[in-house]
Amino acid sequence: MVDEFFAWCAQQAEVALDGSPLAAALTYATNQKAALRRFLDDGRLPLHNNISERALRREAVGRKNWLFVGSDDGARANTLFVSLLASCQMHGIEPLGYLRDLLCLLPSWPRPRVLELAPASWQETLKQPEAQQLLAANLFRRIALGEHPTAM
Repeated sequence: MVDEFFAWCAQQAEVALDGSPLAAALTYATNQKAALRRFLDDGRLPLHNNISERALRREAVGRKNWLFVGSDDGARANTLFVSLLASCQMHGIEPLGYLRDLLCLLPSWPRPRVLELAPASWQETLKQPEAQQLLAANLFRRIALGEHPTAM
């Protein structure tokens, strides 16, 4: 079927109008033939690129919004924040819970061990008694979770 598709592309390329969307699509398919056939050689690869497209969608949607970050410092902060949330998603971590707990742990966490709070290490860090004690003792976290009498 893949060979038939590329044969069809070659036939259509001969009759497609130059500069038309069809001609552009046929040129793209022909130029990307090796990449588009790669799934045939490696069964682990999906037939589609939905995962990549979904990951890039965040960038496309935010592009216009980010015109108004206010300053270079604001843009840097936004970039870090978006990267942090994307990393949460990549590691299967619920972002709101992560940010809540991160902001509770960060002020009292030892500076040389700050990378333990990154999404890549988060699940292991939460298993540490030190992290559990700090989270359990944090008043703001208990209020956010509705575990404190003033939260009701």
